[in-house]
Amino acid sequence: MQKTELPFIREMFDKIAPRYDLLNHLLSLGQDILWRKALASELNVSGKGRVLDVACGTGDIGMEILRREKSEVNVFGLDFSINMLMLASKKIKGKSKESRFHLSAGNAFYIPFKDNTFDAVTIAFGIRNIGDKLSALKSFHNSLKHGGMLLILELNTPKKGLLLNSYLLYFKKILPLIGWLFSKNLAAYQYLPDSVINFPRPEKFADIMIKANFSNVRWKGLTSGVVNLFIGHKK
Repeated sequence: MQKTELPFIREMFDKIAPRYDLLNHLLSLGQDILWRKALASELNVSGKGRVLDVACGTGDIGMEILRREKSEVNVFGLDFSINMLMLASKKIKGKSKESRFHLSAGNAFYIPFKDNTFDAVTIAFGIRNIGDKLSALKSFHNSLKHGGMLLILELNTPKKGLLLNSYLLYFKKILPLIGWLFSKNLAAYQYLPDSVINFPRPEKFADIMIKANFSNVRWKGLTSGVVNLFIGHKK
């Protein structure tokens, strides 16, 4: 099983970074904003808590968390794409909570922090790009303090029916063309639907979380099940 995030994925994200935010909004029809808000609303971190956002991209999850938190929570954004981190740094620069947003290079298998450091770990639309999901989840578990929580947002293939047919038509035919028009990277937006279709069903992924020693694992579907929000806790 692959225990490093594949180099071609890092190269792909480096290339599409300049258009990443625009395409996220466009291809999700603006729903990505609501999905991030849903994750942040489930977060339960108080005082001067620490949140690790893995595969942080351009920093939108971290910024949403800081917008919602009235306490002195610190967010640590981690990503293997230097171009994504540069864009995240530009986005947060000058904001009132800039000092509480910390960016680092790294990935799910090589988290540059001591174990038992964080009150919560988040990852949005990144877990499907990791081959060895169990090892990554164990790494997240190790990073959490006792009682800490893991929140995962990930795209999902709807169940059979008209919604599935429409979803597959959009995802496999229309989305790659739109992605290519704006980013000139057809391969990246051909990879996206394949990675989503091959992602485990929510029941199976929840089982993997349990195998990684998370307890009270649950998930809920968003936007008619197009996205799932998974939640688990460290015992």
